[in-house]
Amino acid sequence: MTKTSLGLEENVEAALSYVLGFLTGIVFYLLEKDSEFVRFHAMQSIVVFFSITIIQGVLMFIPFLGWILSWLLWIFSIALWIVLIIKAYNGEKFKIPFVGELSEKYI
Repeated sequence: MTKTSLGLEENVEAALSYVLGFLTGIVFYLLEKDSEFVRFHAMQSIVVFFSITIIQGVLMFIPFLGWILSWLLWIFSIALWIVLIIKAYNGEKFKIPFVGELSEKYI
């Protein structure tokens, strides 16, 4: 991996773009100017975790069934979060179906 415009290794920066969900995704997307690898992971973080946040917010308004589905989505999002951090740190351009293609358009 090479250094980025922020002075970190690409894989470290890409992994960090997932740490606080879409918030760190936004930070790294705006600050990183050189590395398309980092910008891809930052955009994927924004799209995935912002979407999950919106869906969970909507589900919380549905009594009982919505709460259960929200809880299941939370467990899924934690597992996905761990996988994405590991894949980014290992230098893989891991694309989530549909989201990965969308993210590539905006880097």
